[in-house]
Amino acid sequence: MYQYTDFDKAFVKQRADQFRDQLERWQAGKLPEDDFRPLRLQNGWYVQRYAPMLRVAVPYGEINSAQIRVLAKVAREYDEPEAAVFQAALDGQGKMGTTYLPKNCAHFTTRTNVQFNWIPLAKAADVMDLLATVNLHGIQTSGNCIRNTTTDALAGIAPDEIVDPRPYAEILRQWTTLHPEFAFLPRKFKIAITGAKEDRAATGWHDVGLHLLKNEAGEVGFKVFVGGGMGRTPVIGTVIREFLPWNQIMNYIEAIVRVYNELGRRDNKYKARIKILVKAEGQAYIDAVEEEFRQIVEVDGGPHTVPQAEFDRVAAMFSTPDLSSHPAVSAEQANAELLQQVAAKPAFARWVQRNVHAHANPALRAVTLSFKRVGQAPGDATGEQLDALADLVDVFSAGEARVTHDQNVMLPWVHASELYALWQKAKELGLASTNVALLTDMIACPGGDFCALANARSLPIADAITARYQDLDELDDIGEIDLHISGCINSCGHHHSGHIGILGVDKDGKEWYQVTLGGSDGSTLSGNAVAGKVIGPSFSAAEVPDVIEAVLTTYRDLRQPGEHFIDAVRRIGLDPFKEAGKAARHPVEAEEEALA
Repeated sequence: MYQYTDFDKAFVKQRADQFRDQLERWQAGKLPEDDFRPLRLQNGWYVQRYAPMLRVAVPYGEINSAQIRVLAKVAREYDEPEAAVFQAALDGQGKMGTTYLPKNCAHFTTRTNVQFNWIPLAKAADVMDLLATVNLHGIQTSGNCIRNTTTDALAGIAPDEIVDPRPYAEILRQWTTLHPEFAFLPRKFKIAITGAKEDRAATGWHDVGLHLLKNEAGEVGFKVFVGGGMGRTPVIGTVIREFLPWNQIMNYIEAIVRVYNELGRRDNKYKARIKILVKAEGQAYIDAVEEEFRQIVEVDGGPHTVPQAEFDRVAAMFSTPDLSSHPAVSAEQANAELLQQVAAKPAFARWVQRNVHAHANPALRAVTLSFKRVGQAPGDATGEQLDALADLVDVFSAGEARVTHDQNVMLPWVHASELYALWQKAKELGLASTNVALLTDMIACPGGDFCALANARSLPIADAITARYQDLDELDDIGEIDLHISGCINSCGHHHSGHIGILGVDKDGKEWYQVTLGGSDGSTLSGNAVAGKVIGPSFSAAEVPDVIEAVLTTYRDLRQPGEHFIDAVRRIGLDPFKEAGKAARHPVEAEEEALA
């Protein structure tokens, strides 16, 4: 795991000090709201429906146990709404039925960041000071800048990895953090990198997607995609370079962003993303980038070419952690014992099948701890759970963990010989759910319970579906499936890429939901990245669980032996599922939707 340098540490501390000064001047009326707003956004502070929201950066998902414990402290001591604010929120949500307003907890996001929804702005500077003690901050988590670069949760340890993407992600983090032009783009800008054969980083859905590869000569380079994104106009990125030498990546991104900054729309935020520019200009955009890149390299001398020595310095930070304190057991012996334990304990066998992943080192495994359960919002973790997680990370994973794209946490350095002990301990702590990659391991944004932009609530829908599908045998029979829920068209829940997507929409002030099928993020199971298609009219909140059940029943009735849901949808087509959804409608809700 990359260790911040003295410069990094001083920079984070200085930013926290600056924010305290800005906050105090705003509180004193010396800094106008319009001037304070971009300053708080640059530090990860939003103002949501009821209270401020803080987004903490976790670059490319890597986090250590000390940082997790500080997040736990923030959750316990600071993520507490003022009584009047919370009561007003309860009163407002109570009018819509069940209330979902979790507090004193952290929320893992799809960009591997961590959010808090209730910290009062009056305590914001204290929180930033606390985070800085463990090199955490909110830089590049909001605003029209290059956001937190993401990658594969298995980066550096995946058996199918060609090149470890983490050093490149770290180099990009350092470069983009202090680049003045990248802080004031037409719109937010997201980069994802994968270095494996399987794209587990959903690169096609990003403003820039980077695939590390090697050419026939064994040289490392990037396949570059530009113009992907969700939102109102879902678009898959376009390949603009089949092979870019690795040391030119900053020069090339500079060219991509310069052209975007010059030609991108600034008059309409809904048309300001680079995907709109790439779609509108096509080859003309690609040609402009190539010419800009030529100018940067040939005329300017390639000022951002990555020196080999600098790459080597950063890459050295990602060496395997010290595992000497763990039992010295050979891979052969550990795997033999594991087979015996799996055979003796069916519940443990299920956990190993669902939650344990192969590792480049045959003596090790990566383990996903699921933060998806009834009564708790997907990706939420209480302060107590975070403390328990930190203990597991210290004991079983050399003090390192990773926040995943799927809003879970992975332990990347677990000895195969210690899986059984980890499972037992995780069970005691309530962190051993065996639903990873199954229906209830869903992605969901906070939705209308917190977000002022949302048209509908996501959390009650997620909880209703989770509660309905608690039978593990039934979940296993349905098989691997991606269910994604967004509370509005901004797509923070990535509904476009879900095998099943649920989108909240507003009709005459009432909450309705569109259901899409056939989306994918680009992983091996899902196939090429593609946006799902809507099946039928909108459904009421009460209807959604029944519609999902009808869709899944249709799949189980029509599937071929061993066929996954996404493959069945592509083979069968949408019509049978549309009919199933239509048949699951409630008469009263159907009439109301027609009137709306």
